[in-house]
Amino acid sequence: MTSTDPLPLLARAAAALAQPDQPGALFHALQAAMNEAIGHRLFTIMRHDAGAGRNRRAHSSDPSAYPVSGYKPVNWDHPWTRRVLVNGTPWIGAGPADIAWAYPDHEKIAAMGLTAAMNLPVRWAGSTLGTVNLLRDATPFTEADAATGAIFASLAVPALLAAD
Repeated sequence: MTSTDPLPLLARAAAALAQPDQPGALFHALQAAMNEAIGHRLFTIMRHDAGAGRNRRAHSSDPSAYPVSGYKPVNWDHPWTRRVLVNGTPWIGAGPADIAWAYPDHEKIAAMGLTAAMNLPVRWAGSTLGTVNLLRDATPFTEADAATGAIFASLAVPALLAAD
């Protein structure tokens, strides 16, 4: 649950936009700031390519379990896809049933002890560029977490607009 004043953390994350090592500097700053503001055990950023119908992990707080590599096809028929990638609405999952519904790799997530998830779409000009994803154990995310998280996630726009 959001418990820390996010403004100084947003300022710190925004300052990372000026650093030369992009997008890594920004992604690491978002990871740290969102952990302080909201809390997570796993933090990833996905780049969405609607035209090609695929997603690619662009950042991971746990590269051994969730490396930055390869592409995943988008399942356009899944309600999660319509909600998050098409409509640009955050998704909050609480408990194993929600995780199993949303994630094909739910068994791996469960084995890591993660039971709460939040996916925040990163939007630009009416389109979803990607998602910022937070997972943790025990305490479910809240609508207040999603509202705060959406502001942080918007800082990823320039990085996700940039070509790979």
